[in-house]
Amino acid sequence: MKKWYRWQDYVAAAAGLFTAVAVLFTRQEGMSTTLMLLFGGLLIVSGIINLAMPGTPAMEYVQAVIAAGLVLSPWLGTYTGATGAAWTSWIAGAVALVVTAVAIKPSTDLRHTYRVSH
Repeated sequence: MKKWYRWQDYVAAAAGLFTAVAVLFTRQEGMSTTLMLLFGGLLIVSGIINLAMPGTPAMEYVQAVIAAGLVLSPWLGTYTGATGAAWTSWIAGAVALVVTAVAIKPSTDLRHTYRVSH
């Protein structure tokens, strides 16, 4: 698999970027700013790592955990009342989680293709 090629990683990174930028135009409450910047930034970094090093299923699972954290963050950070911030977290996190789930199988298959036999 070629580097910088997988659309799933671009979508996950874009979801992270949108989440991080959304703190500028959504009403923030509780820990929303911190959690949205944290999970958004981590999604951007994990997306770039996955783009640069395709075939690392462990990183796909890390990205899935980050996306799940973004989905759960409105409840964890007590900002479900801030509608814009909460919906941004839920939707961007769900999008990142779905595209990451789609990317796990090809990443695992690629990993097995290049496995060194003993």
